[in-house]
Formats: sequence, structure tokens, C-alpha cells
Amino acid sequence: MTMHLQFLGAAGTVTGSKYLVRAGGNQLLVDCGLFQGFKPLRLRNWADPPFDPAAISAVVLTHAHIDHSGYLPVLLKKGFRGRIFSSEATLDLCRILLPDSARLAEEDAERANRRGYSKHKPAQPLYTERDAKAALAHFVTVPFGSDFEPVPGLKASLGRAGHILGASTVRVSDARVTVAFSGDLGRSHDSIMRPPETMTRADFLLVESTYGDRRHDPADPDLQLAQIVSRTIARGGTVVIPSFAVGRTQALLLSIARLKSKKKIPANLPVFLNSPLAEDATAIYHNHRAEHRLSEKECAAMCGAAKIVNSIEESKKLNLTNGPKIIVAGSGMATGGRVIHHIAAFGPRPENTIVFAGFQAGGTRGAAMLAGAREVKIHGEYVPIRAEVAALGNLSAHADADELMDWLKGFEKPPRRTFVTHGEPAAADALRLRIKDELGWDVRVPEHLESVDLSRKAGHA
Repeated sequence: MTMHLQFLGAAGTVTGSKYLVRAGGNQLLVDCGLFQGFKPLRLRNWADPPFDPAAISAVVLTHAHIDHSGYLPVLLKKGFRGRIFSSEATLDLCRILLPDSARLAEEDAERANRRGYSKHKPAQPLYTERDAKAALAHFVTVPFGSDFEPVPGLKASLGRAGHILGASTVRVSDARVTVAFSGDLGRSHDSIMRPPETMTRADFLLVESTYGDRRHDPADPDLQLAQIVSRTIARGGTVVIPSFAVGRTQALLLSIARLKSKKKIPANLPVFLNSPLAEDATAIYHNHRAEHRLSEKECAAMCGAAKIVNSIEESKKLNLTNGPKIIVAGSGMATGGRVIHHIAAFGPRPENTIVFAGFQAGGTRGAAMLAGAREVKIHGEYVPIRAEVAALGNLSAHADADELMDWLKGFEKPPRRTFVTHGEPAAADALRLRIKDELGWDVRVPEHLESVDLSRKAGHA
């Protein structure tokens, strides 16, 4: 039996993770994510896929983030009827992330039609909440470290990747060849998650490179946040933090709770979590204690660090209130959700601060603001950015370049070939060079839609 691998996403970019494995007449998709960022990438979500969804036998997810899972409802709309394998926590998170992604798409389409700024008449969502819930019915959970057979003739297993709850590495093998997928790797000393498990063997390896060209800022993120908050409230301003609902929001809430208990920021400073989705995600941490470092007390402090803003009306009222406060809201790269309304409200005023706490993909509002953009487009209109824009450099859930190299050094012998994926071109190539120079491995950066025969000795196309 021959095994082929095709790169359908996260090749040449940091989003849209999709890898197609063909073996013995069966087709297995590892990850099924949405493209984000630059418009040419986002248009791929709407185009006919370069494969037949109805021919896919099964999907294995590394984790729940939308750039790894968000295309699943489209896959079903286009004919997929197989099973979706994941860890238990990944399913728990997908139960809230996928319907939320659909709701945001529906709200954006409705707003575009009401205000008339879409080129499409009428504007339509990529998928609906009903489509998202239909996808959830196809999930099958598997425990870490246990073999399962997603399609006939292929065995698979999940390892702990340490990135967010449920995040997994994936190994897929037939009788002769093993291909491993790093997924998104976490950090050795993350404030919440336990470190990724070591992987020791694979014939072929796909490794992410989100931070493949840089090291995280060694500064204490609690101290950084305290300094940002202190100078903002001294100006009478508001701190707006766009944050991913899963992972970074929980780290931020824990940091805020610690700063208040240590009196590094005022104990009575109002803090709002404008994301019911994040509230649901935070509660899931109580149910998966084995995957993170937090005690019951720390979980309780994290969950109680902010006032939850549930309704749209409450969200709108926040924009009308001046004075010191912290607002944490989705999305992490300011691509949608409630946070862009807060950026529109608070971004034009110099006393306020917008703080980014995670990776900002090229083409997103977050990347533009960190690069110094003086205005960003929100709902068809340009909004001036006069607020301070800051970044927390050590609060990422991704391994940096040194941590990626440390993880790779856990292999007992080099893979026959390593593919560097899930990174912007500069980051992917930088990691490629380090792997080649420091480890001496056969390594390359694949191109979008490239296909590789894994049954050949060197894995050439």
C-alpha cells in the first residue's frame, strides 16, 4: 500500500491547516481549518476545495482553534459524511467554537446587507449555526496514547501537544510508514498548560513554525501588563485586549487576578470579559485538570477575575463609559467578534490602550495595528487609531524557535524528511535553516497543494 500526503493549507501561511493522507483507496484529512488574514487566503474558504469532500473517509483534528477546525461545517455542506476524531477536550471546545464562528459569520452577513457595504447581493455567511451543529454530530473522541483506526489500513494515535486544552500531536501509520503531525506545540513553561510530550520516532514529520524565526520576550508578562494598565489608568483610559477565547483569555484572567492580589493594579479596577464563549471555555478547564497546571484555587481565581458581559446591549454600554477599566474580548487578531466594536470606540482616543497578547497573522487588523497603522477598516468604514498599541511578548501559547528545536531534539533518530508548515514564509524558512544546520536533517518547506509520495525512500513528489 502506498501513502501520499498533500498540503492543502498551512503551507506558505500560518492558517488554514489541512493535510490530506491517501492510502489504500482511503482518504484521511488531518485538520480542517479556515484560512485567515490576507484576502487572497480568505477567498480560499469560499472557493471549491482542491479535493472531493465526499471522498474523505475521516478527519483527525489536532485541536479546536478555528484555523484548524473551522472548515468542518463547509466540508459537510460539500458532501463529507465520515467521522471526525479528536481528543475529548477538543470536542468540548469545538462545541462552543464552531457555533460561535457560525454566529459571527451570520452577524457579519446580516450587517453587510443592512448597511449595504458588501459587493455580494445579498451577502451570505460561509456557514450557519445549524451547519456547525451538524458537524458536531460526527465527532468521535479518542484518549491520548491509544491507537485507533480512522480509516481501514491506517492506525493513528494522539499525544499531548500542550498548546491549549485537548491539543494533540498526531501519528498516522500503515504497515511500513509513519507520518507525524506536530499540530500547534505549546511551551515548556506555560503558565497554564503542561509541556508538550516528546515524540521520538517518525519516518516523516510535519512541524509548525508559527514562531520559527524568533524567541519570546523573556520579560515577565505580569509585570508588562501591570505597567501597561498603570500608565493607561493614569491617563484615565481604558485597556482593550483582543484575545483568543481559548488559551490566551484564561492566561490573561489569571494574570489579572494575580496582579490584583499583589496590589500591582487596583483591586477595584473594573474588568470585563466580553465573550460568553470565553466564559464557557474557561469553565471547561475544571473538567480537564490533567492537561493543565492550575489548582482548584487558581481555576476559581481565573474564573472570577472579570465580570461577564453576556448581551449585545451590555457590550454596547461598555463603549459609552469612559474612565479606567480593562475589556477582554474576542477575537485575538481583531478579525471579528465584539472586540472590533471596542476598537472602533476606544481606538480613536489617545488615553486608551489596545493590547495584543498573541500571534498576529499577516493581513489581520492586529498585525496592521502592531505595525503602526494609523487607521483600520471596520464594517466598511475607516477608524483612526490614536490609542497606544502594545504587545505582551511572552504570553503566547506557541513554542518559540528555541522551544521548537528542543522538541525536535527528542527524536531518537532523524525523520527521513521533515516538512516545516504553519508559519509565515520568513518564519518557516528560518526554522528550516536551523533544523538543517543544527540537526543535519533532510528538511524543506512545502508549497500549497504540493503532493508527496511517502512510500519512496526520500519522499520525493
